[in-house]
Amino acid sequence: MSEQRINGQIRVPFVLLVGPNGEQVGTVKVEDALRLAAEADLDLVEVAPGANPPVCRLMDYGKFKYEANMKARESRKNQVNTVQKEIRMGLKIDTHDFETKRRNVVKFLQGGDKVKVMVRFRGREQSRPELGTRLLGRMAEEVAEFGFVESYPRQDGRTMVMVLGPTKKKTQARAEARQRKTDEQKADKPQGAAAPEAPAAPASPETAPAAAADPAPAPEGAEQS
Repeated sequence: MSEQRINGQIRVPFVLLVGPNGEQVGTVKVEDALRLAAEADLDLVEVAPGANPPVCRLMDYGKFKYEANMKARESRKNQVNTVQKEIRMGLKIDTHDFETKRRNVVKFLQGGDKVKVMVRFRGREQSRPELGTRLLGRMAEEVAEFGFVESYPRQDGRTMVMVLGPTKKKTQARAEARQRKTDEQKADKPQGAAAPEAPAAPASPETAPAAAADPAPAPEGAEQS
């Protein structure tokens, strides 16, 4: 954008003018294009200097630069560098250790990272590269749901290396992880307390039970019947 010429910086006799809404105005003198820009309170911006004649557009250049910068910033924000993790195994790895390594590979792949799986040969094992290829192939098969073989097994001295790539991009993996966390938080959130019961309405005189009338006390000195 810094190399774009605008308004008085455009020093050619004619330009192919494009209107603010993308409409083709046609070839006009640069003076006429500058006049139209001033009348519309816009800028004349050279967008294709290599064309013959150069292509210029009427636009709000300040707004254009701001929006372009925001798009570039958002693009950098969403850009995630893929990390390459490492898993090391021995040729004589037992079933339990292999399962542990497999779970770690799955975890890395689910996180959107590549995994370099390495088999280390000891002593005479170096003369049996097919055993390393078989072990790495087994790992690739058991994690095929989460990753693919990006670099097939190759031997380098006493080490054989295979690289697995994730089936999901890191941005997608992170978005899904955030969604899972949100869902878990919603599930763990306690339900709202039940609304208190409304107080019972007072009984109406018609339905209220009649109170037993106490007999009036007899006056003093009166004979009891």
